[in-house]
Amino acid sequence: MKKSIKMLIFGGLGVLLTLMVIGIISFYSVTENQLPIEMVAFNSLTDEERALIPASPKDSILKKVPINDDIKSSIDKNYGKDHVYSVTFNNTETDSFGELVVFVGLDKKTVLGKGFTSK
Repeated sequence: MKKSIKMLIFGGLGVLLTLMVIGIISFYSVTENQLPIEMVAFNSLTDEERALIPASPKDSILKKVPINDDIKSSIDKNYGKDHVYSVTFNNTETDSFGELVVFVGLDKKTVLGKGFTSK
């Protein structure tokens, strides 16, 4: 009788431990793949470009835009899609340039290029 109770307890603990490990692995794999596009863009910036952003990387405008000639000249030539995400960081305008823009692929994690908007 005692042996069967021990087996039941250890079996239950084994199942519980297995479910916990599966849950932890699922949590980390999902959150790792869901980095916001704004943060993907921000992580690609140099220190000088980051210094232009006065507040937060979230202070930006995210748009899915068709590729035009201006964008085409700023992104990877091998990119084969007809749209990109543009992340325009607010309040980054300088005397010489417009606002800082980073172009991210439709996979939401590949930075294709960057530039500045027209003044």
